[in-house]
Amino acid sequence: MPPRAAAPRSGGGVRQSVTDSLVIAKRNLLRMLRIPEMIVFGLIQPIMFVVLFSYVFGGSISLPGAGLDPESYREFLMAGIFAQTVTFATAGAGAGIAEDMHKGLIDRFRSLPMARGAVLTGRTLADLVQTALTLVVLAVVALIVGWRAHEGVLRTLAGFGLLLLLGYAFTWIGALIGLSVRTPEAATSGGLIWLFPLTFVSIAFVPSQNMPSFLQHVAEWNPFSATVLATRELFGNLPANYPVPDAWPMRNPVLASLLWSVLIIVAFRTLAVRKYRSAA
Repeated sequence: MPPRAAAPRSGGGVRQSVTDSLVIAKRNLLRMLRIPEMIVFGLIQPIMFVVLFSYVFGGSISLPGAGLDPESYREFLMAGIFAQTVTFATAGAGAGIAEDMHKGLIDRFRSLPMARGAVLTGRTLADLVQTALTLVVLAVVALIVGWRAHEGVLRTLAGFGLLLLLGYAFTWIGALIGLSVRTPEAATSGGLIWLFPLTFVSIAFVPSQNMPSFLQHVAEWNPFSATVLATRELFGNLPANYPVPDAWPMRNPVLASLLWSVLIIVAFRTLAVRKYRSAA
């Protein structure tokens, strides 16, 4: 009588879950290294945004407390560019998972005795590493065009930590999208189409005071805006007389950023793991 195949494990301890997640993360990182154009093309867009917004729009946008000062706008802008870059990792996460689904790789993973959710956790961790690399390169470009952080090393690292936490939260949204569509192309489109209004109806590129009143409330309660303002405060990139809006997330941006990111991770990780368990 032939031996029975091991049944897939439905759960597993924390140690096993961490081990399985790291194995999957290593697999995805090795894949990125073997396809370096994935990293190169991922760097081109944010660098273009830095250059275009700094030199094309820098002298045309008035900041409360600074006026039409290109240098002040350049420092004001960079937190928005950093935040936009980490959230755009959503599209890559969704496309990668959709590609694995399309090739049948997810079905093979589901048949193995591994911790539930490790495939998705490993994928998001690999995307987090890629996002961190992108941030490092982008920070160097920002320094070249004149951006500076003025609040010391610890507060600067805290700002980048908030950015990476937001990026990690958004990769779980990408994971859910990737599991919900049929092709990588659909995952890429689905991962980007909602990001543009999210990032532009925010305080990333212009102050909310310059918007119509109904959009001001949307921008000030936008999770993206909370992280942008928090990083501006931690980097010391706000003009001296900049009027902070009265909305609670704008008055408590660091706490609001942490709460929004954790809430997104908990909600979308739960939905993504549930979708993964039933995906075919």
